[in-house]
Amino acid sequence: MVLVVLALAVSAQLGASDLSPGYYSSSCPNLESIVRGVVTQKMDDTIRTIGSTIRLFFHDCFVEGCDASVLIRSTPGNPAERDADDNRSLAFEGYETVKSAKAAVEAACPEQVSCADILAIATRDAIALSGGPFYPVELGRLDGLSSTASSVAGNLPKPTNNLDQLVALFRANGLTMSDIVSLSAAHTVGLAHCGKFRDRVYGGAADPTLNPTYAAFLRTKCPADGSSDPMVLMDQATPALFDNQYYRNLQDGGGLLASDQLLYNDNRTRPVVDSWAKSTAAFSRGFVDAIVKLGRVGVKSGSDGNIRKQCDVFN
Repeated sequence: MVLVVLALAVSAQLGASDLSPGYYSSSCPNLESIVRGVVTQKMDDTIRTIGSTIRLFFHDCFVEGCDASVLIRSTPGNPAERDADDNRSLAFEGYETVKSAKAAVEAACPEQVSCADILAIATRDAIALSGGPFYPVELGRLDGLSSTASSVAGNLPKPTNNLDQLVALFRANGLTMSDIVSLSAAHTVGLAHCGKFRDRVYGGAADPTLNPTYAAFLRTKCPADGSSDPMVLMDQATPALFDNQYYRNLQDGGGLLASDQLLYNDNRTRPVVDSWAKSTAAFSRGFVDAIVKLGRVGVKSGSDGNIRKQCDVFN
């Protein structure tokens, strides 16, 4: 598989100035090959590994920063992030990928590498191994010391958000309107539950911006009465490829979620959608710039974090 390698112009960002792609060059020199081997195996097992791992990284970074707090399991005395309503749909394949990668890394480099960094590497590998751009991952994050379900509400994008709401949410994390369009490409892989878009395809209020043929197809997949909540591929055209087909889908009224389609319908973001749809190279540059910025959000260092021995429990 050919990997598209993009160079980065790295600038310092508050809380992330010590991150470096070579952070573990001495303490765990084979780190990236170890993680890549695990991700490759998990992807061979199921296509769901791709989208679920990428989504896990997004959900982690948007709540308390990129500190692996989303990986912590709840205890009777502490409902953790992963059990918040907005995180219940996160697929177990993502958790299992990071858990397996952490075990492999611990066998080679005990107590040297944070779960937050392993999640960041695994995300890059899921993207690159499915045809997306390969980019150097900035490393040096510590794992967070807190994970609470109550910290999630209001901090994650919703399918029903309008563009102004998305802009405010992303801006709070140091991300721009262009970054919203770039990072939304994560929806070129993975699946979504019918409950996330059912109101777009049924009833008198069906979304007129949705391609009628696509809407008819979705009705064959999702029961109108909500008696079940199956999942549908986010991108029917190239479901296993991380590519710019997502943007071409938007141009054709084929955005699965309302928050996807609005990126084309709103004049403020349509030019970026059109640009990314036209050029794979432009899309790759924009996406890499955005996801590297995302990986700098809320980075823990010093006494604010540690390196967990297991990703799903605190030390």
